[in-house]
Amino acid sequence: MSLLEVRQVSKSFGSLAAVRDVSIAVEKGELRAVIGPNGAGKTTFFNLISGFFPPTAGSIVFDGVDITSTPVHRRVLLGMARTFQITEIFPELSVAENVRISAEVAAGYRLRPWLGRAEAAALRARVDEVLGLTGLAAKADRLVGELAHGDQRAAEIAMALALKPRLLLLDEPTAGMGDQETYEITQLVRRLHRNGNLTIVLIEHDMRVVFHLADRITVLDQGRLLAEGNPREIAANKAVQAAYLGKVA
Repeated sequence: MSLLEVRQVSKSFGSLAAVRDVSIAVEKGELRAVIGPNGAGKTTFFNLISGFFPPTAGSIVFDGVDITSTPVHRRVLLGMARTFQITEIFPELSVAENVRISAEVAAGYRLRPWLGRAEAAALRARVDEVLGLTGLAAKADRLVGELAHGDQRAAEIAMALALKPRLLLLDEPTAGMGDQETYEITQLVRRLHRNGNLTIVLIEHDMRVVFHLADRITVLDQGRLLAEGNPREIAANKAVQAAYLGKVA
């Protein structure tokens, strides 16, 4: 059984059809890339999966459970987390404090006024674990707002990771980065996928990142599913070359 199944999903905003009858299945442990030209419907598609938009038609199933009408916070509790195209962090807090907020949510402590000694120790251990996984341990006490863009993005990924997801959705994780920052985030995503037993779906414009990371690639164009396949199949696909890569072999 696939971890994520999107079944003939569509989303319209008035007369604008942003996503049109798209179906995909993502297997457990897979790293899937979603690509397409600007306006292809990629972020809207992510918003449908993560619950920020309700679909106009179709259904979404997560680990065998129909979550089409499930609100965002319930999807998080089921094991789904995402990052955003524009980095969403608490810039006035430290890296560790940002991660701690997510860890508290995952542990069910969000509305607790105080924690017992054992609970607080377990929470600190989880924060330390996530900081280690994301390479941010040395910057734990730095204010996130003072960090370079690449480290801020890593901090946002760490916050998502602290929610203990089984499915991690990354919306353009290397957006606005130079070559070195792109390399570091790419290595982080690869490490989380290989060592963290995570299923990852990412939107990405940088084809170097896509073809380096992805097991399979889904191509959207004008809200429709244009092609699916492994990186070699997508690179050789003439429809993809024409619509996205801008050439026909």
